[in-house]
Amino acid sequence: MKKISLFVLLFCFASAPLLAQVNTGELRLTLTDPSGHGVESSVVLSNEANQYFRRLVTNKDGNITIKTLPYGVYSLKVEKESFASVATSFEIRSAIPVEQTLQLVISPVSTVIHVSASSSLIDPNGPSSIMRIGSAQIEDKVDSLPGRSVQDLVNSQPGWLYEGNAVLHPRGSEYQTQLIVDGVPLTDNRSPGFGPEIEADDLDSISVYTAGFPAEYGRKLGGVVELNTTHQPLSGLHGQLVLGGGSYDTLQSFGQLQDTWGKNSLFASASGSVTSHYLNPVVLENFTNKGTTADFAVRYERDFSPRDSFNLSVRHELSRFQVPNELLQEQAGQIQNGDNFETIGTAGYQHTFSPNLLTSLVGMVRDNANDLYSNPLSTPIIAFQKNDFREGYFKDTVSFHHGHQEFKAGVESDATFLHEDFSYTITDPTQFDDGTPTTLPPFIQSRPDLEQSAFVEDLIRLGQWTLSGGLRWDHYQLLLNQNAVSPRLSIGRYLPSINTVVHASYDRIFQTPSNENILISSSGYIQSVDPQVLKLPVKPSEGNYFEAGASKSVAERLRLDVNVYRRDVRNYADDDQLLNTGVSYPIAFDKAVIYGAEGKLDLVHLGKLTGYVSYSYMVGNVWFPVTGGLFLGDDVNSALTQLSGHFPDSQDQRNTLRIRFKYQLMPRIWLAAGLLSGSGLPFEFEGSPDDALAQYGPDVVNRLNFDRGRVDPSLSVQASLGATVYKSEKINSRFQIDGDNLNNRLNVIDFGGLFSGNAIGPARSFSLRLNTTF
Repeated sequence: MKKISLFVLLFCFASAPLLAQVNTGELRLTLTDPSGHGVESSVVLSNEANQYFRRLVTNKDGNITIKTLPYGVYSLKVEKESFASVATSFEIRSAIPVEQTLQLVISPVSTVIHVSASSSLIDPNGPSSIMRIGSAQIEDKVDSLPGRSVQDLVNSQPGWLYEGNAVLHPRGSEYQTQLIVDGVPLTDNRSPGFGPEIEADDLDSISVYTAGFPAEYGRKLGGVVELNTTHQPLSGLHGQLVLGGGSYDTLQSFGQLQDTWGKNSLFASASGSVTSHYLNPVVLENFTNKGTTADFAVRYERDFSPRDSFNLSVRHELSRFQVPNELLQEQAGQIQNGDNFETIGTAGYQHTFSPNLLTSLVGMVRDNANDLYSNPLSTPIIAFQKNDFREGYFKDTVSFHHGHQEFKAGVESDATFLHEDFSYTITDPTQFDDGTPTTLPPFIQSRPDLEQSAFVEDLIRLGQWTLSGGLRWDHYQLLLNQNAVSPRLSIGRYLPSINTVVHASYDRIFQTPSNENILISSSGYIQSVDPQVLKLPVKPSEGNYFEAGASKSVAERLRLDVNVYRRDVRNYADDDQLLNTGVSYPIAFDKAVIYGAEGKLDLVHLGKLTGYVSYSYMVGNVWFPVTGGLFLGDDVNSALTQLSGHFPDSQDQRNTLRIRFKYQLMPRIWLAAGLLSGSGLPFEFEGSPDDALAQYGPDVVNRLNFDRGRVDPSLSVQASLGATVYKSEKINSRFQIDGDNLNNRLNVIDFGGLFSGNAIGPARSFSLRLNTTF
């Protein structure tokens, strides 16, 4: 276990920084009575487009500051006994706080005063498509297996696709997803087998981008997922406790406490889980698949004044798990264990120079360790890996509002110090090329990955038109030293007569390679493994993304989003394995062309019914030759001679359908049902069908179409039942039971994936969940 470093502690407790706002802002609300004195009152804040809903209470002076609000138009309702209710709306469009003062009017009868109130079902000033996952959807989410609660929520959106072990792939991209956690980017693989996750119960909202990226984003641009943790300043002590469990011996828990006094707020959370189904098994029997996760976080915020804010947080996460066995490996007695440990310290400072000018500083230091251990009975290889990195990150941004413009500029620097340690012993030489050494001394190497960037962007509103333009500069230095300039442009037009926003976007992208085992793939160690080696430096991906689409509101009950897109990428990023181990390393092909269409129909409310239907169509092709990566033995000749032609992208699932609807049976009881269907991913298997039978068994092989090279279509039916079991002014307790894959179909997710080469979805399973807030 890698302990938190002294450097992290010194950075966190000696710096004076804040909350790093990216595409979020804040509302500063003051409520007064007719004489101008502050009024403590209930406040309901909602945004149907963002799926955001919060019921809050102002302090005794009538003040409340609501932070990390995703951009959009919000509805605000104020209710206070003896006063007329007030309904109004406001817009969040930048990091500069929105200040509103509302004076309540004494009313002897039931009265509602509307102050420019409007619908928030669509964003009339949105220049691009953004999928929002709000507090209501997070609260009612289908329970997930440990390590993938955030991934499951993102995977519910059109354009996203799972391969094995909850690795997310947006619009065909391989390992090019980044998470933005409270404004701080994490660009490494965050799937259960590679990095611990932040529990979804710890989040207030999620914003998902697959096009129309602000220039502030870079380095990993297959898709961007903004995670905003819960830290609304509620007076007094408040908290949440979640207990759950179900099939596969799964137990999960999450707890959160927060307290606000004066200008100070303190937030603490912890979660833990155990399961016997941590990764996707490779055979139906689910051999050796136990996993344990834990997460601890503390956050402190202080508003020194209306102009100065300070933030400090520390988070420690870990996971320990077994790697699932194939049939032959289980018979041999193989045990492979993996673990991940991560400690993150962040700090930031925000200063408002004027109502139109704001600056924000944020810094992060984190330690990350990723290990793999194999017992002596492992076959065909005993593999050991002990990788870690230390990352230091800094960003400074300035936001400026002028008339109809929201201007933002900034610089960022990221230094990641990589360390790799790998060794192996071959136990079954028949599975490898002749001459491959059965054992080698450990490979141990360290090297810094240095990346810097700068950006400018401007959001302009001209009547019913909204234009977002930006320019980004990136520098990347690891195996190569490269610079790139990336323009971004998005434009939207609101058509009020049909309540529709049409939009189009262009993104020039520069994506740095995955740093997972990138040092070993370019080292002299590989010549010792196999004298026939081809090593090509893995170049950053460069390309052009195009999207056009529309969002339409129908009768304030339905919202329809449709998009068509195309991605043209040079040096298209992919991954491969070293020998037959769980060690993955980056490779690249000459180019890729990915295109498709997506649609989502949200039923916001039709009586007691809510829900959505989404559909994705995607075609992805990748072209030879190979332009980067490591190749051994026979693969060398293929890489050198295969100079033309193309093949399907490994995420080339043509049709994906997702459905989920919820019905409120009575005020405290609801039912939900849905399904997930996919037409199947492509696969390559070098052996014969008899080899596949020996490794994976007939049930799995019967779900493969070797003639087409495709996994058979998948279908999983879900259902949920929820009930409020106790509700008072201060306590709300909700119970939920979920059933997954109720049709009990053997769904092969992919064939030929990471670790053991296969991934099977869960069989019919159930889970229980009790969520209490106070």
